[in-house]
Amino acid sequence: MRIGVDYYPEHWDEELWAQDARLMAQTGVKLVRLAEFAWCRLEPSDGQFDFAWLDKAIGIFAVNGIDVVIGTPTNCPPRWLCEKHPEILPVGDNGQTNPIGIRGHRCFNSPTLREYTGRIVGKLAEHYKDCKSVIAWQIDNELEANICCCEVCNNKHRDWLRQKYGTLEALNKAYGSVVWSGEYSLWEQIDPPYGGYNTAWLNPAYMLDFRRRAAEDVTEFARFQADIIRSHIPDAKITTNTWFCNNLPDFYNLFASLDFVSYDNYPTTSIPDDSEDIHTHAVYLDIMRGVKRKNFWIMEELSGGIGTWMPMQKTTRPGMIKGYALQAFAHGADTVVHFRWRTANIGAEMHWHGLIDHSNVPRRRFAEFAELCKEAEKLKNLESTEIRSDVAILFSVESEAAFKLQPQTDGYNYMEQIKLLHQAFARYGLNVDIIDEHTDISQYKIVCAPELYITDKTVADRLHDFARNGGTVILTARSGVKDEHNNCIMELLPTVYRELVGCHVSEYDPIGWGTNSVRFEDGEVFKCKQWCDVLEADTAEVLARYDCDFYKGSPAVTVNRYGKGTAYYVGTIGERRMYEKLAEDILCKAGVAYIADLPENVEVTTRTGNGVTAQFIFNDSDEEKAFTLDGRELHLMPFEMNCTLKK
Repeated sequence: MRIGVDYYPEHWDEELWAQDARLMAQTGVKLVRLAEFAWCRLEPSDGQFDFAWLDKAIGIFAVNGIDVVIGTPTNCPPRWLCEKHPEILPVGDNGQTNPIGIRGHRCFNSPTLREYTGRIVGKLAEHYKDCKSVIAWQIDNELEANICCCEVCNNKHRDWLRQKYGTLEALNKAYGSVVWSGEYSLWEQIDPPYGGYNTAWLNPAYMLDFRRRAAEDVTEFARFQADIIRSHIPDAKITTNTWFCNNLPDFYNLFASLDFVSYDNYPTTSIPDDSEDIHTHAVYLDIMRGVKRKNFWIMEELSGGIGTWMPMQKTTRPGMIKGYALQAFAHGADTVVHFRWRTANIGAEMHWHGLIDHSNVPRRRFAEFAELCKEAEKLKNLESTEIRSDVAILFSVESEAAFKLQPQTDGYNYMEQIKLLHQAFARYGLNVDIIDEHTDISQYKIVCAPELYITDKTVADRLHDFARNGGTVILTARSGVKDEHNNCIMELLPTVYRELVGCHVSEYDPIGWGTNSVRFEDGEVFKCKQWCDVLEADTAEVLARYDCDFYKGSPAVTVNRYGKGTAYYVGTIGERRMYEKLAEDILCKAGVAYIADLPENVEVTTRTGNGVTAQFIFNDSDEEKAFTLDGRELHLMPFEMNCTLKK
C-alpha cells in the first residue's frame, strides 16, 4: 500500500523542492504526481521545449527514493497555442467559443489540438522513456464527456449518425423526429444542441446519441495519447483520473485501453444529521473497483477543507484524512495520492486545502497524514489481495445519462437506489461489487439491477438466465421503460422484465418530495418517497402494500419464483431500513453469511489473497462506536479504521 501526494514544482520557488522532498521521504511518501497542468512551462512557445525544470524536480525526488507519475498536460493548452489556433477551443451550446482562463479549454476532436497533443506527449514520452523514477503516466485530468458544438464536432457527429443509421429515414424513425415537425431531410440539418435549453425540451433519442458520441470522443482522445506513450515506452503503465462529474464518461470504455483505474476521492467533511442521507464514499470506491474488476488507485484524496467554485467547506475533522484513505485501501485501492502536498497560494484553487496550509507550517492535518503513512507501510503485504463478493450491483452508463436528460420527478436521482441497495448489503458486513451492466454475473449469488431504464436485451436475457439457474435478482421502479433509442416501450412496465418479476405496473405516481408509506405483511411500515409503481401481481407474492393515497392496499414490493431462483421488484424508493429488511431476508434465503448487529455507519470489508485475509472495520461517522464482533470488544473513535490480518 503506497501513499503519495500531488505536487506542483512549477508553483514554488526551487529552494522549496529539496526541502519538500526530504520531508516527504521522512514522512513516508512513496510517489508524487507532476506536470498535469504545466504545458506552458514544458513548451513555453511553439516548438520550444523546456524539460530542464522537470528533470531537476524528478531528480530531487529520485535522490529521496520517491517515484513519479507524469501527467500529460493536455487539459490546459497554453495561451500562445489558443491565440495561434483558436479552433482548438470548444464551442458551448450557446454557440460561443469557450474563453481561455479556466481549465479544460480544448476540443477533443480538433485536428490542430491532436497535432499539438501528439507532439507534446511524444516529446515527454521520448524524453522520459529511460527514467526509472517514472513509474506511471496519467492522461490529461478528470476527462469529461463534454458537449462541444464546434463545426469539427458537428461534422463528426453527422458522420457518426450516418454510420449508425445509414439513412435519414432510419434515423427519423429511431428518433421519432415527426414530433414538433423535427424530421430531417438533409444530414446537414443535424446540428448540436444549440440554445442552452434544458435538455428535457430536446428530443431524448437525439440527446442520448449525442451523449454516446461525446463519451466515445473522450475515450478516443485517451486512447490516442496512450498509443503515443506506448510507442516510446511499450511497457508503460497508463491511467487517467476520473470522478463523478456532470457529463460522465463511459468509465468501462474509457479504461479499456488503459492499465488501471484512478479516481479522485473527496468524501464529505460534513456528516449529515439526517440518517437517510447516505454520505459514505464506499459506493463510489466500489464502482471504481468494478470498472476493470481490479484494484485501483486514488489519484487525488481529500487533504483538507475544499472550496473553489463553491464557498469553503468545513475542514477535515480529526481522523478523516487517515480514515478516508484507509477506507479506500479497504475497498480495493493499492495506492492513495493526496491532493495536495501544500495548499496553493496562487490561482483559483488556493482555498482547496492541501496537507500543509498557506503558513507552510505542518500542523494537525499533516501529523495525521504522517500517521497514515506509517499505517500504510504496515499494510504493504496486502497489495496482492483483492475484494471477493457474493453480491453485485449493475451500473448502467446509458440509464444514468438518460435520467439526466429527462428528470423523472422532483428529487429523483439515478444514484440514489444504487446507494440504498449498496448500503443495505454493506450494512451486514458484506463486500459488494458494482459492475457494468454488460458484465458476466454468473459468479454471484445476488444481483441488484436498479433502474434499468434503457433496455438492453442482452442484459435482460442475462438476468433471466441468472435467476433461472438459481440466482437472486432485485429490480426496481423505472426498469424496462425505454428502448435502445431512449423511446418509451409500448408494453406494460417493466416490459421485458415482467415474466421475471411476475408482476406489472398498472400505473405510477411520481410523488417527488411528497411521501407515502408501505406496509409489509408482518406489519412493519416504512416511509417512501419520489416514486410509486402501483403493481398488480401476476405470479409474484406480495411482500408489501402501499399504506396511503388512492392506491392504498396495492402491491409495492413483490417476490417471484423464477426457475431455480428468485426475483424481487421494489416499486418505490423507501427509507434505508426497508432495504436493510429486504437485504437480510434475501441473504438468509440465499445462504450468504452476514454480520447481524453492526452499528450504523460501521463498515466491514474483507480483502483476500496470497494466503492472507484482511478484515477492515471502519467507523464512517463522527460518533464513537462500541460493539462486539466475533467475540472481540471493539471501540472505534470517529473515522477510525481497525485492520485485522488472518492467515
